[in-house]
Amino acid sequence: MPPISVRRGLGAAAFVVASLALASLAVRAPERSDDGATDTAAAASPAVGRTPGETASVAPSPDGRRSVRVVPNQKIRGDLSDPQKKDIAMRLVSSAENSTLDWTAQYGYIEDIHDGRGYTAGIVGFCSGTGDMRAVIQRYAEAVPGNKLAAYLPALKRLNGSAAHTGLDPNFTADWKAAAADPAFRAAQDAERDRMYFNPALSQAKQDGLRILGQFIYYDAIVMHGANGLTKLRRAAAQVAPPPARGGDEAAYLEAFLDARVALMEDEEAHDDESRVEDAQRVFLAARNFDLDPPLQWRVYGDLYQIAV
Repeated sequence: MPPISVRRGLGAAAFVVASLALASLAVRAPERSDDGATDTAAAASPAVGRTPGETASVAPSPDGRRSVRVVPNQKIRGDLSDPQKKDIAMRLVSSAENSTLDWTAQYGYIEDIHDGRGYTAGIVGFCSGTGDMRAVIQRYAEAVPGNKLAAYLPALKRLNGSAAHTGLDPNFTADWKAAAADPAFRAAQDAERDRMYFNPALSQAKQDGLRILGQFIYYDAIVMHGANGLTKLRRAAAQVAPPPARGGDEAAYLEAFLDARVALMEDEEAHDDESRVEDAQRVFLAARNFDLDPPLQWRVYGDLYQIAV
């Protein structure tokens, strides 16, 4: 976690002593709901600086130790929120989710992939059975009252936790595809992607002291497994190798994280193809490309993808 900005007088000494005391406590990280928005438990890195005026709070790390936590979206050296890096992240995810690098063409994508989550749709695979699709449509309804998709909100509320299509068929897929032509609907997908997945993953990765590759690895994991899944993976990895925020080796920690992720995917029938990890993320890690710099080459489901620049 970044060191606290220098303060004057005795206040500085008291603050630092309190922070060190908190770092030594041992507590368990709480379980969170799988909504992608509230799970921010993490360790924080003492090696990264904070700019003046930023605030911090205390949050438990994956293995239960407490440390100071930076605010979400704080800029540190090596940040996946850089527009070019974020586009690379989206292309990488799209290669696995949609078998194409053209992620901007996926706003209208929708189908039932029979993974027990109902319809999967949009730029990161929002699902009718997990609540995130309803969040997208709710945001769209607030921006454009009376749009066609708003009529499906009651049905989506009832379908949370279900793979059924009750109340959605026969017109829901066509209405979703049609809505993708509306910039307000695309903006709603972007906003919910960031709120539920991108921002929490980025915040937690920075707390663990990870550079851009690790930030992407967290993002891809939360897209597939949700916030609760990411918390479990971080905890499992920290039991094998400490994250850089606690003095651990970054490569060793990410290897442990990817090992835990593969084990989790093997337990999920719909996610038993591990190529997005073994033939992509593990390849970048083996090359020690911690900044996720092009050129990049990887395979997903046997298909070869490249990003030249």
